[in-house]
Amino acid sequence: MSQQEKVVCVTGASGFIASWLVKLLLNRGYIVHATVRSLDDPKKTEHLLAFDGAKERLILFEANLSVEGSFDAAVNGCVCVFHTASPVLFSVDDPQAQLIDPAVKGTLNVLKSAAKVQSLKRVVLTSSMSAVTFGFRPLESGVVVDETWFSDPLFCVQNKLWYQLSKTMAEDTAVKFAKENDLELVVINPGYVIGPMLQPTLNFTSEATMSLIKHGKEVFSGAVYRLVDVRDVAIAHILAFENPEANGRYCLVGKLVWSSEIMKIADKLYPSLDHSDRYEDSECLEPIPYNVSRAKAESLGVKFTPLEKSIMDTVESLKENNFLSF
Repeated sequence: MSQQEKVVCVTGASGFIASWLVKLLLNRGYIVHATVRSLDDPKKTEHLLAFDGAKERLILFEANLSVEGSFDAAVNGCVCVFHTASPVLFSVDDPQAQLIDPAVKGTLNVLKSAAKVQSLKRVVLTSSMSAVTFGFRPLESGVVVDETWFSDPLFCVQNKLWYQLSKTMAEDTAVKFAKENDLELVVINPGYVIGPMLQPTLNFTSEATMSLIKHGKEVFSGAVYRLVDVRDVAIAHILAFENPEANGRYCLVGKLVWSSEIMKIADKLYPSLDHSDRYEDSECLEPIPYNVSRAKAESLGVKFTPLEKSIMDTVESLKENNFLSF
């Protein structure tokens, strides 16, 4: 690629996944246009500006999901837009205002900006497994979830699954807009993202993982955790742009586990934690009845990080950032 062909945009660049994406793009020699909500907030900018190559090849832009045209300047001249920006909230008073509008209208605003750019080759959208598995189709024994599964908006509304609804609607909106405007779109659907943090503030999954490891407190009681390492997710985004054969959606789940397995691994790595009283009653838990296919993600070139390494690196990152001590 020429230097002109290596200009890309990352929206919501200060986030957990996006920060890794910016770092790895800079490592690969890209010029990165990174959007943040406020250029005056050091918590959103300082860690990005500290990355290797940032001084030469990182340009920060202020942009707001709710403002049409807000992303025009950042997207201008780019060959790819990585749209990661979207609220992650599981407890809201006003789902429409706090989740659905920013996710759906925000995605539409980014894509409208992208559609104006002649140099643009592809948009890579960060969706979620939340847009895959929440429907009337049961996750029963022997089922293998893959990219042909879609969450059902009606099911999400009936069960007040507002975050899942926001991701489902945002992905639907993106696919329809891309088709109508001849935009090449690839969608990444990560599970529950863990791994080391680069940003200085706790994101939802890191905070919930910390709570589980420190106190044995489950964020999703009795649920299966569809885990994936943040570095694998960032790499998947880059491969989704760089591989001309990339298409459609990619489910990203490294491993499915019960919370008790996460605690057991943490105890093995850090014996002083000792959650044995938390999971001794869960010894008889049945095997997880379903699985999520890794085939399409692996065909893209994703090599999933072993779970023990992801958990260890998560803990070490939380300790280094003074969020966790024991």
